[in-house]
Amino acid sequence: MPDVAAGAAPEMDAARAACTDALGVLAAARPDLLVVVGPAGQSGYGTFPQGTPGSFRGFGVAVDVRLGAAADTVSEGELPPSLAVGAWLLERTGWADAPIEGLGVGERLAPERCTELGRATGARAGRVALLVMGDASACRTVKAPGYLDERAAPFDAEVARALGAADVTAVQALDAGLAHELKASGRAPWQVLAGAAEGADLSGALLYEEAPYGVGYLVATWS
Repeated sequence: MPDVAAGAAPEMDAARAACTDALGVLAAARPDLLVVVGPAGQSGYGTFPQGTPGSFRGFGVAVDVRLGAAADTVSEGELPPSLAVGAWLLERTGWADAPIEGLGVGERLAPERCTELGRATGARAGRVALLVMGDASACRTVKAPGYLDERAAPFDAEVARALGAADVTAVQALDAGLAHELKASGRAPWQVLAGAAEGADLSGALLYEEAPYGVGYLVATWS
């Protein structure tokens, strides 16, 4: 987010452009429901209705967001950071193509539970689209949040290959323990996506892959 990145914002221009392209793919799918999925701490587990607010004030910037248009149902909670970023992306691109819900997933959720949750999410409506948030490893350099771990680059390369190819089996096979050690917060949300995509015969495209700040960032689409 430019407001959070401040002077470093131009470094992420390509990533933001890729996110815009990915949202275009979601809109073109003409879904009946969009579910924003992302990692969350314990207070952010579970579902969030359309209209739930989020904020980046904890990062020192006075930026507030909302998960889609305000709804009749008033949410008592606040979006976890990953879903707040998703809401910001949707606001930035003017999403108005389908109703929206949020789903916060525990980063340590077991792969088989992620698959079950994905299947249930995919059955929420006739045509369900997922906007899935989550970083790859945070251990790519000595200045990374998790310092340098030689396992990080190969792990991220396999993630990029699997997501770029819409390889459901490979995503489901990602090692939860290794992902946790490498601080890859996206592992559980990706596996929710894989559960939702079982049997859908989707194709994938990798739109962006870099490791700014020693953290694996990638953007991919399944359609």
